[in-house]
Amino acid sequence: MRVVGGRHRGRRLVAPPGETVRPTSDRAREALFNILSHGDFAAAGLSFADENVVDAFAGTGALWIEALSRGAARAAFIESDRAALGALRRNLAALDEEDAADIIAGDATHPPRAPYAAALALLDPPYQSGLAAPALIALTQMGWLAPRALVVVELAAKEPFPLPAGFAIIDERVYGAARLVFLRRDGGKQ
Repeated sequence: MRVVGGRHRGRRLVAPPGETVRPTSDRAREALFNILSHGDFAAAGLSFADENVVDAFAGTGALWIEALSRGAARAAFIESDRAALGALRRNLAALDEEDAADIIAGDATHPPRAPYAAALALLDPPYQSGLAAPALIALTQMGWLAPRALVVVELAAKEPFPLPAGFAIIDERVYGAARLVFLRRDGGKQ
């Protein structure tokens, strides 16, 4: 697994052995960042450059390490698995990105109060776990998502996704076994 773009392009990332985490494929990561950087989202002024981002169910951190590589200001990584946290810390250290990252060892469905709101969030829960919607609700309640934040949820291609109130689906894409659902948070109060 490698960083696919930005200043860390081509750098290797580590993952814990076994099936503790399911890193997003290079193809899906590249597609996601092409969409965010060059697609309708970029044309509408949605960007991760110079923005705070949050990665819930972070695993190795590959997705928002990609965002840091491409200019995100700060990234919060929420992860509960000890082995994944170790890999995440090693990846950030190898890329000298520790100062731009906040690692929260905990459950994304019960996060602590946010130190800052993110303009862009990624939720990549275990496939078929049903955790995406509860995590979205909890992250919103704890101040992690800015009004009008863009949220990308990675699910299994055919996994059901009950959309929580306060969010609208603005796009969906399927990449092999993965489905990326792009959501917009409504502009209401946090």
